[in-house]
Amino acid sequence: MLVLNSAAPDFALEGVHEGRVRTWRLADVRRQWLVLFFYPADFSFICPTEIRGFDRRFKEFQDRRCAVLGVSVDDVASHRAWVDELGGIAFPLLADPGGATARAYGVLNPEDGRAFRATVVISPEGTVAYVVVSPMNVGRSVEETLRVLDALQTGRLCPADWRPGEATLDPALKY
Repeated sequence: MLVLNSAAPDFALEGVHEGRVRTWRLADVRRQWLVLFFYPADFSFICPTEIRGFDRRFKEFQDRRCAVLGVSVDDVASHRAWVDELGGIAFPLLADPGGATARAYGVLNPEDGRAFRATVVISPEGTVAYVVVSPMNVGRSVEETLRVLDALQTGRLCPADWRPGEATLDPALKY
């Protein structure tokens, strides 16, 4: 299980982006925010809705100096075929055959060897800033991921249902 504010587990995974295969490392995205999301499988029912959701809002992540990487236990060939079927996506899909990275992040389902549906936000310093694991039958909210990222980037205390532009609280004050 990941611990908030601890160092994010390092990884080096092959992935596909814009038709090319290369290796991505956590170090490649240091000094910027990262949304690392795990999903169970390519060519499934809920996962394409999430992939397309991140793709539709990818510019909003870029505007926040935040990289997005998707990870599943599928291999690069499967990712390439799936990206083609989806009509292309704006961010890389990384292959974690065997699930070593999903295991390191505490999100490998031991029953079927696939990743749980998990979202991890990693700070520019490489620490785990946010983690949520969703039930396999419920897709995650890309909008909520953006809201949380905005809140984290304020560095302040953000009350329930906070939205950008609303008041935050000073973390130096005692409440």
